[in-house]
Amino acid sequence: MPEMPEVEIVRRTLVDKVAGRTIKEVEFLLARLVKWPSPGEFQAVLTNRKIITLTRRGKYLLFHLDDGQVLVIHLRMTGRLQYIRTGMEKDKFTRIIFKLDNGDLLIYADTRTLGTLYLMPMDELWRISGLATMGPEPLTPEFSLDYLKNMLKKHHGKIKAILLNQKYIGGLGNIYVDESIAIAGIHPERIASSLSESENEKLYHAINKVIADGIEHGGTTFRDYRDGIGRSGTHQHHLIVYGRKGEPCLTCGIPIVWKEVSGRGSHFCPKCQG
Repeated sequence: MPEMPEVEIVRRTLVDKVAGRTIKEVEFLLARLVKWPSPGEFQAVLTNRKIITLTRRGKYLLFHLDDGQVLVIHLRMTGRLQYIRTGMEKDKFTRIIFKLDNGDLLIYADTRTLGTLYLMPMDELWRISGLATMGPEPLTPEFSLDYLKNMLKKHHGKIKAILLNQKYIGGLGNIYVDESIAIAGIHPERIASSLSESENEKLYHAINKVIADGIEHGGTTFRDYRDGIGRSGTHQHHLIVYGRKGEPCLTCGIPIVWKEVSGRGSHFCPKCQG
């Protein structure tokens, strides 16, 4: 699933191309991906609307329109948003096509068709529960060391599960949580409230580091992820534990272990994170 770095890169690679463009037509190849309003109303409201800008919140992309409406897209597991110049070949998994006033296309493609699209006024975004309840994001003033420490003190679940919960921290997913706790030297099954002051501080800096590095490297591509102009990320070449089951730990040489923790596959070093 694209996480905060990947979705941010999609935003950065699209914003200058779509800002100021008018959506002339919406073509559905799979209308059920639209969750609000009805597909027919979605088409009608979007037609001839100008995109003012494109922002992001956690893993959600928000296209702000000239009438105060917001087109919200969550890529989920395999969604891709790409800007297609006139005459370029479209992704074979294209599900929705936004035809722009300059003849180019913004396409939503999705292999497993799990993505979701919404269209509603800015003051009604509370209808999207994931947006309404999302916690602070890494690399923001709201995500402070004090916030992380106080939040973790309140929770007696496994650290892996707590960090994945978007209500506590927005934007983190399986890849960047595994990387964060590996850098901090914390086992994924540690109880969140049991972390020491120094472990909290290490974790705080590790979370911000892995997110910043993921953005710098254009995101992580294993299979489906591409940025807004179709390029793969390179952060997969910099991962220290995720996807490295059986390979030697880069610090101690012990093989990286894979284990299911709180229903999610987790990669970690049994020695460095023991």
